[in-house]
Amino acid sequence: MNKHFEDAQYYLKRAGETAKKGVVEELEPIQERIDNVTGGEEQADPEASRLKEIRADLKELQGKAEGEAKEAIADAREKIETYRQKEA
Repeated sequence: MNKHFEDAQYYLKRAGETAKKGVVEELEPIQERIDNVTGGEEQADPEASRLKEIRADLKELQGKAEGEAKEAIADAREKIETYRQKEA
């Protein structure tokens, strides 16, 4: 890579890191206020409970799909058997 591009890449990376630090510093007072309002403790991870709920829903849907598939197969077998009896 051209030396100028390497330099530009380096300075862009540094600028991004510096901007991130600035944003974090600016948001610290807001984070402190939020912690004071919510009790300062991190709540249980809502994503974990959501994930369990989604998994349970998927398990239920899987069961329904399997049941419907079995019913569809049984209906198809009955229709085939009825068709075969009419043809015989």
